[in-house]
Parts: sequence; structure tokens; C-alpha cells
Amino acid sequence: METQSLKLGFLASGNGSSARAIIRAVSTGELIGEARLLVSNMRSSPALAFATEAGVTALCIPTQANTQAADLALAQAMVSHGVELIVLSGYLRQLGAITLQRYSGKILNIHPGPLPAFGGHGMYGRRVHEAVIAAGLRESGICIHLVDEEYDRGPVIARRGVEVEPADTAESLEARITSLEPRFFLETLKQIASGELALPHGA
Repeated sequence: METQSLKLGFLASGNGSSARAIIRAVSTGELIGEARLLVSNMRSSPALAFATEAGVTALCIPTQANTQAADLALAQAMVSHGVELIVLSGYLRQLGAITLQRYSGKILNIHPGPLPAFGGHGMYGRRVHEAVIAAGLRESGICIHLVDEEYDRGPVIARRGVEVEPADTAESLEARITSLEPRFFLETLKQIASGELALPHGA
């Protein structure tokens, strides 16, 4: 099966660790694709500076004042830059209806715990790991899923189990999972590009 070139857009509120790994992989040829645009809702986001230095167009579209206008601006920016697949990399804002409709089935997010049990509104970052440990799970995991109008409820397209060690704290589990996320996201995109992994139709 012929490898397709992924035309990627990124959303990041902070460092954008997965976005950085993916952009680097595109630049080295490890991932067949084009990094078309990175957008942040935070002007102070280090991901914006990274993207600019990497030669990727970087925009800040704040969402606090007028969420509908920001939603429209985001969708238009992605379309005008030829983005076909959007990658969320620590983007801490819920996407609006315009962007979700325009890119239905084409927005990917990574979640640091098992879904759907450890997802939903407010379940992000260390809160996820605290809940996993409180539940006594022996295995946590990383999930990559499609984004829809509900937090963490879109179809999961890739999972990777991560053992919860007896001495783990939320902090130690978070550190281990965070270190694994960028490579897992990259490997999943490589599978999509190669045709090994197909995104659900009509998602």
C-alpha cells in the first residue's frame, strides 16, 4: 500500500511535546507528511516559538473573549493552510462546532489513561494518574482517539498499556507516561500514513 503524505495541523496550549516530536520527524523524513500550521490559544505557549524556529507557520488564536469567533478563525486557518488532519498536543480548550464539523473524523487527541473510564471533563494531566492509582489498577495506558463534541468520548484508534508499579505515585506514573506519549503518537501517525491503520469512516 502506498504511503500517503499527511498534511498536519497542530493545536497546543503549552510545550506541545507530541507536536514537537512529530514536526521533527517530518523534517527528518521519518514521517511522510507536511507540518502546515501550529495554533495555540496561549500567547506564552513555548510551542509557538518552537514551530516558528522549525519553519512552521504559528498562530495564536485566543478563545477567552469570543469563542464562536475563535472557532471560526481556527477552522478557517486550518483550511487556508491546507491542513487535512489535526493533532492535539496538550490543547486545553474544547473545540467548537465549526471546527468539529469541518474536520469531523480528522482530529486526533492523546489521553494519558484508559478510556472511557478515566476520561471526561476535568480529567487531564495528573488528575488522570491520581484516579488510576486510587482505583488500584495494575495497568494504565495511553489512548489516541478521535475528537468529537464530548471530552474524550470519540472512538479510540490506538492504545498502549503502561504497567502501574507497586511503588508508583501519581507523579511517577505521570512522568513515565508523559515520556512515552510523543513516540506513541508519532508511531500511530506513521501507521495512518502507511495505510496500516485506517481512521473510522463517518466518525
